[in-house]
Amino acid sequence: MLEITEPDELIRAAWARIENDELMPQEERDQAAQAVSRDEAEAVAYLIDPLDLVGGVPGVVLAQASWSSELAEYDPDAAWDEEEEDDDVD
Repeated sequence: MLEITEPDELIRAAWARIENDELMPQEERDQAAQAVSRDEAEAVAYLIDPLDLVGGVPGVVLAQASWSSELAEYDPDAAWDEEEEDDDVD
């Protein structure tokens, strides 16, 4: 779970990353900048590279990565429901 406390800073950081990506064509940069302006999950996707997350883990090869997000209420003091998480795996 990720809590975004400063969405404007997140978006600015994503814009900076997009602007500094020398390999991205300008048209794609424009589309990416618009996407991160509308959706914080898109901003996160431009800032976090899935390969960076698992690239150094022995025995792991990243075959494909995708992002999804949803707004959720989060109570850090609530009990963890492991059975609910297990149901999602099936």
